[in-house]
Amino acid sequence: MDTLAIDGGTPVRTKPFPQWPIYGELEERGLLEVLHSGKWGGTGRVKLQELEERFAAYHGAAYGITVANGTIGITAALMAAGVGPGDEVIMPPYTFIATATSALLFGAVPVFADVEPDTLLLDPEKVEPLITSKTKAIITVHIAGAPSDMTRLKEIAARRGLRLIEDSAQAVGARWEGQGVGAIGDLGTFSFQSSKNLNAGEGGMILTNDRELADRVWSFSNVGRVREGGWYQHERIGWNLRMTEFQAAVLLGQMTRLDEQMEKRERNGKLLTKLLGEIEGIRTLRRDPRITRHAYHLYMFKLAPEVADAVAKSEVIRRIQAEGIPVSAGYVSLNRNEAVLREIESLTGERRVNDCPVSERACEKETLWLHQNVLLGDEEDMHDIARAVQKVLAACGSKDSVRP
Repeated sequence: MDTLAIDGGTPVRTKPFPQWPIYGELEERGLLEVLHSGKWGGTGRVKLQELEERFAAYHGAAYGITVANGTIGITAALMAAGVGPGDEVIMPPYTFIATATSALLFGAVPVFADVEPDTLLLDPEKVEPLITSKTKAIITVHIAGAPSDMTRLKEIAARRGLRLIEDSAQAVGARWEGQGVGAIGDLGTFSFQSSKNLNAGEGGMILTNDRELADRVWSFSNVGRVREGGWYQHERIGWNLRMTEFQAAVLLGQMTRLDEQMEKRERNGKLLTKLLGEIEGIRTLRRDPRITRHAYHLYMFKLAPEVADAVAKSEVIRRIQAEGIPVSAGYVSLNRNEAVLREIESLTGERRVNDCPVSERACEKETLWLHQNVLLGDEEDMHDIARAVQKVLAACGSKDSVRP
């Protein structure tokens, strides 16, 4: 067996993976156009309108509204959907904390439904038992760029009279049964934060096919104004949640590369699934055949139960990283996040903990991540990843491998 790099052996890989962000002359030219236009803020409506129309059309939505970031996008979507303080919102715990804090921001209460063990997406069968008279909405998260089971979730939401919101922060360009995410539920939200597949440093977008919901979101994001109304015609309480023209210019440039980058991530993601699936001690995630396009913001894979119970996940990560592969641990399950639990208690007067054993085990013991820039490499890069994981897993199975 090869000596691990962490023990003095030669690492599998020493060269870097592709850097992020990727940009060029289009972004530079767009930024200069905005600079010289003098219309820098969110009310100029030059690049912003073009971006909203192109992004909405790309996902098959009728309306797109730009916002300052993905977190506030979820907040505005929830409020437009009629969720108010004290109302409950069902969501998965295997997600970034912003999914929960976007509701907590205005006093809505997150209720956590566990995820599917083989996809880490919201489990529709865990949603319905949590619905109460206080439930007003479901937020599903297209984690890592894989669309949730929108067919089943739409059926549950429609039958129970609930709004369905898609947190599509990691899923720009993904499709479920041929339809773009964010345009399937009542509202869909996106993030353009620095790590995302479509990147403007910060920024967000809300999509919908419902004109009334679009108008509400627009108003909330534009200090309570109404479309085609007067400048000082404020008909509801709203805030300045607008994106700038500079960000829109960057995103328009970024969109010209999106399809090519998505095709490369898809190709490398499928190859990596094949290669890792052949390694004893590794489990790859199931891809629902109804996912017609995966965004691969992350590539996630799992340690098999016998490995996860024998060796600390942090130690496996440390060993793989030493081989030159930038794996990471991922989230802390939100149903156990103390800041979230304290805020829920302050709103409800009671400590509420939803048990989500699948999410908890995934976070604590099993799931490893590779970020989207890694999947912009070539085939040999994917083979390097598999070789490093194989090398470490072989060592983890040897008699001298112990939990630190």
